Amino acid sequence: MNVGLVGVTGYSGSVLYELLLQHPNVDSVNLYGHSQTEIKSLESVLPQLRRRANILPYDPADIMKNNQMVFFATSAGVTTELAKPFIDQDFPVIDLAGDFRLQARDVYKHWYQKDAPEQKYLEKSHYGLADFTSSKGTTYVANPGCYATATILALAPLVKNHLIDPTSIVVDAKSGTSGAGKKLSELTHFSQTNENLQLYKVNHHQHIPEIVQQLKLWDKDVPYIQFTTTLLPLTRGIMASCYAKAKPEITEEDVRKSFQQTYSDVAFVNAAEGVFPTLKQVVGTNFCDIGYQLNPVTHQIVIVSVIDNLLKGAAGQAIQNFNQMFDYEPGAGLDLIPVLP
Repeated sequence: MNVGLVGVTGYSGSVLYELLLQHPNVDSVNLYGHSQTEIKSLESVLPQLRRRANILPYDPADIMKNNQMVFFATSAGVTTELAKPFIDQDFPVIDLAGDFRLQARDVYKHWYQKDAPEQKYLEKSHYGLADFTSSKGTTYVANPGCYATATILALAPLVKNHLIDPTSIVVDAKSGTSGAGKKLSELTHFSQTNENLQLYKVNHHQHIPEIVQQLKLWDKDVPYIQFTTTLLPLTRGIMASCYAKAKPEITEEDVRKSFQQTYSDVAFVNAAEGVFPTLKQVVGTNFCDIGYQLNPVTHQIVIVSVIDNLLKGAAGQAIQNFNQMFDYEPGAGLDLIPVLP
């Protein structure tokens, strides 16, 4: 099939483009720039991809005529406006931005400081947490955020099985600089990030409401989470260290069973008791690796989740949703290996 990609020049977009080029069910990838009016060569903006392709001017009618679906890998706020013609025509879209993840318009505006899509469009979107839901039969997929993916996958077994005090969730999440995108800022300047650790957006990160939104679907008594974000002096990867108080009657066996039952048949999530993962084992892959342990003294549960923010946290999960949407093999295009050493 032919697919369109709007936003190839960003980090997530360029990784997604490479995945699509090697996908067995994709015949061609047509590139579009959402603010372009003239044709631009891909080599002029991304010479490292070594592809002799062109980025075409943005035209919804042209996209729908020459493709069977389209990916948006654009900044927040872009698809709020650009997605309307596709939703009106029920044309398949997978959106890597946050515009359609939140179902409450006022919540989106509060966290993103932008106007939300109209409610009638939000109601047509599907939150594509690919390891728990299926995008089959949907036409607009809101791909989850990177921090949200790592955190939700870590907490899901405990929240779904009501094993923890829902008011006790604390998340200490750390990310490489690529999570901030390509836009220049003092925070991600090499001289600032190198040999340094920096907290940012403490309890104000825009992925918090989508995490809480999903957790509430499993346990309506989850009121909030304590969420701290730290910038790491590296390029790729997220580590989410999550803590929660187990209910008094919960045992180590209860915790073990919750993770085993939740992830025994999930291809891209690996969970192990007492074995805590490192970033190196997932960077370059679409896997989420999880380690967990119940402290018998404090009765606190610690869960450590690691992902590649550009793959499992963005482009890789988008491919999972693509495979579900069109009934392809679940792992098609995702046979990847870690970046070693």
